[in-house]
Amino acid sequence: MTLLGAPDFVHGSRPRVGVVLVNLGTPADPSPRSVRKYLAEFLSDPRVIEAPRLLWWLVLHGVILRTRPKRSAHAYQKIWTPEGSPLLVESRKLAAGLAARLQQRFGDDVLVDLAMTYGQPSIPSVLDRFREQNVQRLLVLPLYPQYSSTTTGSIFEFVTRELSQWRWMPELRFVNQYWESESYLRGVADSIAKRWETHGRKHLLFSFHSIPKRYFLAGDPYHCFCLGTARGVAQRLGLAEDEWSLGFQSRFGREEWLKPYVDMMLQDYAKSGPKRVTVVCPGFATDCLETLEEISMQNRDLFLGQGGEAFDYVPCLNSSAAHVDVMEDIVLQHAGGWPGFGAERRDDAALAALRERALARGAQR
Repeated sequence: MTLLGAPDFVHGSRPRVGVVLVNLGTPADPSPRSVRKYLAEFLSDPRVIEAPRLLWWLVLHGVILRTRPKRSAHAYQKIWTPEGSPLLVESRKLAAGLAARLQQRFGDDVLVDLAMTYGQPSIPSVLDRFREQNVQRLLVLPLYPQYSSTTTGSIFEFVTRELSQWRWMPELRFVNQYWESESYLRGVADSIAKRWETHGRKHLLFSFHSIPKRYFLAGDPYHCFCLGTARGVAQRLGLAEDEWSLGFQSRFGREEWLKPYVDMMLQDYAKSGPKRVTVVCPGFATDCLETLEEISMQNRDLFLGQGGEAFDYVPCLNSSAAHVDVMEDIVLQHAGGWPGFGAERRDDAALAALRERALARGAQR
């Protein structure tokens, strides 16, 4: 085994803190070939699909990757922008916004980068850049507010596997979840309230990505965190129990996943009410195929086509200033105590900017 080192390291070089935001990933382009490559990597992760490996390999390569890429590519083509994949575009802007905030506070002592669990930019490539820039303390922030072994767990495994090859390992901290963060709950609630100001108030449906029910029964806490998120946002909006509901989307395969299923809920609502709904997806940090195509296109058409009267989708926090606030709060909380990463580094201009943002958020409420 050959460990990765820094033979040209100059002793006395300034150590840095690295913050890496990690999202799921995206195909390089909306073609069947690129989608097939992406799905092959994604669906080969044993934390995503817990099944006997040989049997799953045969199903994946013999059936799924022969049929699904063309269908998924068509869906990606509906949401692709001139800049590229919405997930990648918004994630990059979010990372850039956070980098600017931390630059204002700490100068060049803190570096921020973006990685994807599957596809590019890869976790190994980002960590390698950090190693070359003398990052000796590393904070990993998965862009999943609610922990699941299928998402955050995979990131932890990828990161630690990569760092195990380093000769000089950095001090390491992970963010498991941040759904209880006040800035996150308030950010989601404020985005809904703002949407209602222009589109009218409706029954609020929280839609979260589902996972197989057997994962939950085996101890995955994701379901509980989703429910806690919905309750926290509903409380901040002052909603009664009958003014909101929760469901799960994006199931895959034949086995039972977490219920109730959003598409079935919407069909029932279209027939018997509520016939006017607002859908929000607070488990997704940035808009992507599952929110823009599945929810805002497929499920909108399903609901309205079967008798629903109004369907409104609230975009994810994406790269908004409110989302940068959330990321900044989380980083400061989890990196607190590291040398050079405390409140003592804030200058007067940075403190004034923080006060202005707080006052602006208060005025909006």
